[in-house]
Amino acid sequence: MKKTINTVCLLSFFIIFIGCKPLARTGPDKLEKTTFQTSGKWKPTVDVRADVVIIYGAEDKGDLTFEQRVESWRNRGYTVHFMTGIAWGSRYCPYFEGSWDGTPHLDDGQVNRQGDVLWHGSSKKTPYFVPTEKFLKYIKEKHIKRAIDAGIDAIYLEEPEFWAKAGYSQSFKEEWKKYYGFPWRPQHLSAENTYLSNKLKYHLYYKALEDCFTYAKTYGKSKGMNIRCYVPTHSLINYSQWMIVSPEASLASLSCVDGYIAQVWTGTSAEPNYFNGKEKERVFETAYLEYGCMEAMTAPTGRKMFFLTDPIEDREFDWPYYKQNYQATFTAQLLYPEINNYEVMPWPDRIYEKLYYTSEQFKKGGGIAGSYNLEVINPEIVEKKEKALIPRSYSTQMQVMINSLNQMPVSSNKLSGSQGVSVLMGNSLMFQRSPDVIEGYDDPQLSNFYGEALPFLKRGVPIKTVHVENLSYPETLKETKVLLMTYSNLKPLSDVIHTYLAKWVRSGGVIVYSSRDSDPFQTVQEWWNQNGYNYERPSDHLFHLLGIGSYPEEGEYLCGKGTVYIIRKDPKEYILDKGGDDDYVAIVKELYERKADAGKLVLKNYFYLERGLYNVIAVLDESVSEEPYHIQGLFIDLFDNYLSVLTNKTVYPGEQSFLMDINRIEDKMKPQILAAASRTYNEKRTKNSYSFITKSPLNTTDVMRILLPSEPKLIFITDSHGNEIINATWQWDKRSKTGLLRFENNPDGVKVSFKI
Repeated sequence: MKKTINTVCLLSFFIIFIGCKPLARTGPDKLEKTTFQTSGKWKPTVDVRADVVIIYGAEDKGDLTFEQRVESWRNRGYTVHFMTGIAWGSRYCPYFEGSWDGTPHLDDGQVNRQGDVLWHGSSKKTPYFVPTEKFLKYIKEKHIKRAIDAGIDAIYLEEPEFWAKAGYSQSFKEEWKKYYGFPWRPQHLSAENTYLSNKLKYHLYYKALEDCFTYAKTYGKSKGMNIRCYVPTHSLINYSQWMIVSPEASLASLSCVDGYIAQVWTGTSAEPNYFNGKEKERVFETAYLEYGCMEAMTAPTGRKMFFLTDPIEDREFDWPYYKQNYQATFTAQLLYPEINNYEVMPWPDRIYEKLYYTSEQFKKGGGIAGSYNLEVINPEIVEKKEKALIPRSYSTQMQVMINSLNQMPVSSNKLSGSQGVSVLMGNSLMFQRSPDVIEGYDDPQLSNFYGEALPFLKRGVPIKTVHVENLSYPETLKETKVLLMTYSNLKPLSDVIHTYLAKWVRSGGVIVYSSRDSDPFQTVQEWWNQNGYNYERPSDHLFHLLGIGSYPEEGEYLCGKGTVYIIRKDPKEYILDKGGDDDYVAIVKELYERKADAGKLVLKNYFYLERGLYNVIAVLDESVSEEPYHIQGLFIDLFDNYLSVLTNKTVYPGEQSFLMDINRIEDKMKPQILAAASRTYNEKRTKNSYSFITKSPLNTTDVMRILLPSEPKLIFITDSHGNEIINATWQWDKRSKTGLLRFENNPDGVKVSFKI
């Protein structure tokens, strides 16, 4: 029965809990497991209660210095890190306009073919930069140094981005001459120029990060500090699709790079792709591949990886759209059980304090879940509907979700499905991307990549990605049985890559190579046609090492203990036409079972994973079946802002579910919080009592599902000053021996005590 708690009669019993001061973070809470980023000072409305806050930008803001912003969060018990953009920054005007060193650096902006500077943001105050030596000196002296001087020992340089459409500024032309030794060539004139231009952009930001991070570690060491350096970056998939060049996986080879933040969210994962002849948003599937791409960057190297999700995004949509896609991306990140570090959100100010549409402004279509498609109504002509702050139901659900990440364990459990199918990818995916038409080449929406991955992901195969940059690590191909590869959309940057692949195949590996090998990038100036090599295409070198000759015909080839199967189609052909992937899937299935001896390749329409007490479920649309997924037991629904207790759950195609399995709790007699829209501190248990303090942002509603050995005799709730909270509600569930407690959150803490 739901009831309002009368705290007055309990005052005498729990008087000892009155007057507690706000708590500093100590012990296990000092772990850097969860984080969020903000450019502002501490405010009660954005006190997210992650382990770490990342302060963005080293400039003074208004009447607050950078150091005062940092201190405002430290005073609330947070570990503070620092982030700024390496390719752009809203406060980099002193460099661009010349007030920093007395010389304007207008030529350092990235410039497109039309001669236009590529600005970051609508204000057009600072551009995307060419990372020249002087620009990097400015970043080091004015931003990195100031952060370290403020006692910050973790530096994040985010989004090393060079646009594919850029490459026409004077600074870039000078960098071209230094790198290649011959004069700059306009990239739009040929495939080779495009490739060389993008390769240089990749190199420039690789060296820029190496330079800045080396400085950070050296300067920190001079002050007795151990500086950690991280790169928050979009996935290689997204950058390739958005036509942006970045160093990505290559950075893992730098000793000065300690890890990454995988910047995956609705804004990246909602980028449309093709499957079965249809172009549309496939948010869950794209997010799954993006997170997998990021995990694969660090899995063999041991570097730290944070997965990011965002409850909203940069584009202005409505709350229902945000919520649907947040659940999809959140589920996708949890399906990687070896990652348990998270950036729980960026920019909490815009999540909690900005107005968005309250009802759907976009056409819906496709799937039982009614996923959004591409037909966005022009905001110029749509009737403007009501805007509002984040709904309480959504903020409560969101806070339940992000607080679950504080307890999310690493797990050795495998995602359901046939293991061992991987897609080969590499940084040169970005080199073949161009906004200009390249004769003889077309790869709409990165279809040569999705053409390899989606036919299996959509059939419930937990496909993985493998980076060519990591092939020197023995662990990279350890769990791969069948490697899907193509050189239609990327090229190997070194002959040693083929040495590793050939060795793996001869030891029993299976490669399915899909490519016509006829695109104009096959003949760019690269290692396979220089310095003693004279191959027409890079694959000829690999096939030579495997003993099957240059440009072998379609078919199956034995190579030592392994097998290579060649299909003379580009992977995009599998997905641009309806039913185009049937033969491809059949070939891979047969090789997986017969040659890789990996067991039956099971095709299904769902993914299921158990991580500690959590069950994560995703059911696919456009799959082998339209059947929903059913699960029975005793669960808490963590996508429900009332934390409902369920005995069964049905998940339909296009939907996801996040459950806590009550039956897997080891000690059901131990009082404990199972799920909450707040973070808990100072838990105390005696034979007859259970108490704690819990914190979360102001103007949000807390909901807590609490396990107790029996229905409590008394409940007492006060704020941090000992004032009674009289509007809380409590509902006992006899079946699960849990209670549902609801009240208004407070970042200063709410004290809850039970007599049991």
